Amino acid sequence: MKIALKRLCCISLLAGLAAFAEAADKTWTGKISDGMCGASHAKMAAEHTGAKMTDRDCTLACVKGGDKYVFVSGGKVYKIENQDLALLQEHAGHTVQLTGEMKGDTITVSKIVMPGKKKS
Repeated sequence: MKIALKRLCCISLLAGLAAFAEAADKTWTGKISDGMCGASHAKMAAEHTGAKMTDRDCTLACVKGGDKYVFVSGGKVYKIENQDLALLQEHAGHTVQLTGEMKGDTITVSKIVMPGKKKS
């Protein structure tokens, strides 16, 4: 009985630690975009003005039109939970290093920075 109780406690402790470790902030490299365009702004940029728009201009226009910011990394589009974060507008259309907590396909962003330039 005591051995079973000890095993149960150990298993519970390990499960709790695993859940805590999974919830920790992680950092990814990718692009701040909008939900309409996702990974490519080519089609929407042409529709907005008929002329070439930058990724940044397109993202800001789509968000102003009611869309939401997303993060694109490794060809996958992730939702962003905290849409009111000022750093999203600041880095719209940019390739960034984004830090946050992911739950499913949604990231709660805690930090966004531009990646440093590589030294030659």
